[in-house]
Amino acid sequence: MTPPEPTVRLHGHFDRPAELTVAQLRALPSRRVEVSFDCRSAGERRHGYEGPALLDVLRAARPRIDFSGRKQRLRFLLSVAGADGHRAVVSWAEIDPDFGGQEILLATSMDGAPLDGAGPQLVVPGDHCGARCVSSVTAVWLGPLGDPARPTV
Repeated sequence: MTPPEPTVRLHGHFDRPAELTVAQLRALPSRRVEVSFDCRSAGERRHGYEGPALLDVLRAARPRIDFSGRKQRLRFLLSVAGADGHRAVVSWAEIDPDFGGQEILLATSMDGAPLDGAGPQLVVPGDHCGARCVSSVTAVWLGPLGDPARPTV
C-alpha cells in the first residue's frame, strides 16, 4: 500500500481554505530560484528550487485582507509548519508587491528532483541563513498580528 500524498493545508483568514497536493501546486505558474545560504553545521549550501510563488498559492485561497489600503496588510503574518515540527514566520509585507515583493516559493522540486513524496518546501531566497526553509510543509496559517499595546496573559 502506498502512503498518502502529502498535502498543504491553507487555513486561517481565507475565504476558500484548501488542502493542496504537490501535483496541484505544480499546476500553478512556476518560478525557478537559485539560492545559497550559510548552514551553521554544514557551511555554504547552494540549491535550485522550482515551484509556485507563495503569494500565488495564497491568492487562490482568497485571503481575507483589506487590499484597499496598504497599512491594513502590514499586520498579517503567515506561519508555515513542516512535518518535522519546524516552523517559520513570514510577514504578508514580505511577499506583497507593494512592499518587499519577495519571490518566496512553495517549491515542488529541488535541484531538479521532484518533492512529491516529501511535500513542498518553503524557500526564502533573500535569507542569508537557511533557517526559514521549511521542508515537508504541511500547513500555512494566515492571520492578523495581535495588538502589541494589549498584553496577553
